[in-house]
Amino acid sequence: MEYREFDRAVNTQYGDSRSWAPTSSFPALMQKVYTWMTMAMLITGVTAYGVASSPAILSTIFGNQIVFWGMIIAEFALVFMISGMLNRLSLTTATLMFVAYSVINGAVLSSIFLVYTMESIGMVFFITAATFGIMAFIGYTTKTDLTSIGKYMMMALIGIIIATVVNIFVKSSGLQMIVSYIGVLLFVGLTAYDSQKIKNMLIDQDVADEGAQKLALVGALTLYLDFINLFIYLLRILGNRRD
Repeated sequence: MEYREFDRAVNTQYGDSRSWAPTSSFPALMQKVYTWMTMAMLITGVTAYGVASSPAILSTIFGNQIVFWGMIIAEFALVFMISGMLNRLSLTTATLMFVAYSVINGAVLSSIFLVYTMESIGMVFFITAATFGIMAFIGYTTKTDLTSIGKYMMMALIGIIIATVVNIFVKSSGLQMIVSYIGVLLFVGLTAYDSQKIKNMLIDQDVADEGAQKLALVGALTLYLDFINLFIYLLRILGNRRD
């Protein structure tokens, strides 16, 4: 799941650093961002554990290439539609698509329970949560405009995606480890960048209407993807594999 789709129009419009006071609806919108993100994380975690506990479902997903790659394509499609077609979707539809994405992603991520020990998964999760929280706080509070840094990180993200696709065929453990270390650095930076971007995107919304809430939903999806990718890369580096 080393991928993200962004609403480039929204990012261009709101990517600059804002200096004025937030509107009265801003706290409620930011709360929705983290509420939706937390909801998605819980859905993904419960789904992953549930699928990992069912040999029949695991066999269906990972024993059938059509099913597995169909789920990967569905994930790409859902992220693209939520972020790239936001204006055409109702809030209810976008939310249901986010939930669907969280479920599918959880099913795909269920394989980590077969590869890594429960103790290391729990340890890496808390490390990820702490790192994510610190970087999100920095991005939210810093006075420095991170827009220019974000452009370089987006280019690095494209490079990681290409390297990951290449490694599917090369199957190099060394390349995977290099990509993992770069991925950790990248998503640490993107967490701060996206936190600032989301703050700037919502800070001047006059009312928490459907349009503003859809922006908050896209913000939640962005941070959710940052967290998941950071977790996966850290798990590859720090996780203890099963015997």
